Amino acid sequence: MLKQSLSLKQFQKLSPQQIQYIKLLQIGTADFEERIEQELLDNPALEKGEDENEAPTSVLLENKKDEFSNEDTLNDDFNSSDNFDNDDFTVSEFLSGDDQGASFRMTDDYGDEEQKEIPIAYQQSFYDLLVEQTHANFEGRQLELALHIVGNIEEDGYLRRPLDAIVNDLAFTENISTNEDELEKVLIKIQNFDPPGIGARDLQECLLLQLYKKDYVGNKGIDLAEKILADYMEPFVKKHYDKITHALKITDDELKLALVEIVKLNPKPGQSQSSDKSQYIIPDFTVLNDDGNLTVILNSRNAPELKLSSSYNETLTAYDKDNGKDKNLKDVVQYIKQKLDGAKWFIDSVKQRQQTLQLTMSSIVNEQRDFFLDGDDSSLKPMILKDIADKIGMDISTISRVANSKYVQTDFGIFPLKYFFSEGIVSDSGEEVSNKEVKKILTEAVAAENKKKPITDEALMELLHAKGYNIARRTVAKYREQLNIPVARMRKEL
Repeated sequence: MLKQSLSLKQFQKLSPQQIQYIKLLQIGTADFEERIEQELLDNPALEKGEDENEAPTSVLLENKKDEFSNEDTLNDDFNSSDNFDNDDFTVSEFLSGDDQGASFRMTDDYGDEEQKEIPIAYQQSFYDLLVEQTHANFEGRQLELALHIVGNIEEDGYLRRPLDAIVNDLAFTENISTNEDELEKVLIKIQNFDPPGIGARDLQECLLLQLYKKDYVGNKGIDLAEKILADYMEPFVKKHYDKITHALKITDDELKLALVEIVKLNPKPGQSQSSDKSQYIIPDFTVLNDDGNLTVILNSRNAPELKLSSSYNETLTAYDKDNGKDKNLKDVVQYIKQKLDGAKWFIDSVKQRQQTLQLTMSSIVNEQRDFFLDGDDSSLKPMILKDIADKIGMDISTISRVANSKYVQTDFGIFPLKYFFSEGIVSDSGEEVSNKEVKKILTEAVAAENKKKPITDEALMELLHAKGYNIARRTVAKYREQLNIPVARMRKEL
């Protein structure tokens, strides 16, 4: 039996403005610039303002005023636009608001200096290079087969799709009947393309192809390298050099000659011809040190002044003054209202973003002041997201979004914001230090080790114990992996 019932439930829901603010908060400067340009294209009620000579947004930490001490204060600006959601909206009410002509300028860190786009030189893509060589070496039916194989070669240069699968692909998509033997002959010719190693189906084949192409007669190192990769690939990968020398009956010096040739090879030949543009880091913040006075500057050089469209405001004004209002214009006015709402919300979100970034970075610098003064890793204090969240009265998720993909430029280099967050370790003296100090000790110990007898995790643990850090071996292994340091066996050299 069906029946209706009425119940009250309380739950939290993010408003569209808050969602927009969150999305803007978690992106870096480059993506933020693109987002600004996209919004200007999508919303005709949002305009760029005229450039004004304004100083870059900055905070001198010693004289910083806590204008925004908690997240509730930051959200107040959103509440100021709630009247736009009212169905009883009137044009006069909108025009009389304080936000008429509201604008917001993300200031330029470089003053009046002319900003020019740096031209990027054209670079032939990896795929285009292979296609060009394919047309030069094949024709007719073989050209069709070769182009299909080249289309399956991945960006790193490997052909990972099995030939039997390519046979089926050609039958179903190109209506070409072939077999693995025919494709193998075509692939052998492709594997002679540049760069060497292209079209290999695994690492072993890739390295051997490169050696075959540079097989100089009488070069004992290359001959031995070919034999090692062809017949002893597994012990070579695992660095069981004693097994190789014993099996081939060679000396360590002869093995070194082969290893020198192998080290010169490229395990990912496609990357040398990658068409991807270089990714440049654009610092979101700059910390300046003026005789011990630290200043945080928010980099917003590519974001223009934003304001509500004056023409849209004038249209609403004209409509409001018209005594005999045309009912047919009601839809037009409603459209203008929606666009103005969206523009105002976006401007407010940009303001919120700048204020939150500035406040968070200032708090990080205050907490890690010693590091920003001397640049010594040992000066870093243990700090987690919750520490900054509690300090400025915001949620941990907000701090996490700020730290995501953001960078700060200092006198000692450019660092990701995540670099300043680390766990704490208590030494034997009772002092709490950052785990970065422990990682630094591990890095230095591995760099100074005898590569013929690398230091094991057990020995690294004992080394840390001697320095007053009571850390378990599994923790040492965890830190070693985070530093991308292989296990001792894989670091062994002849």
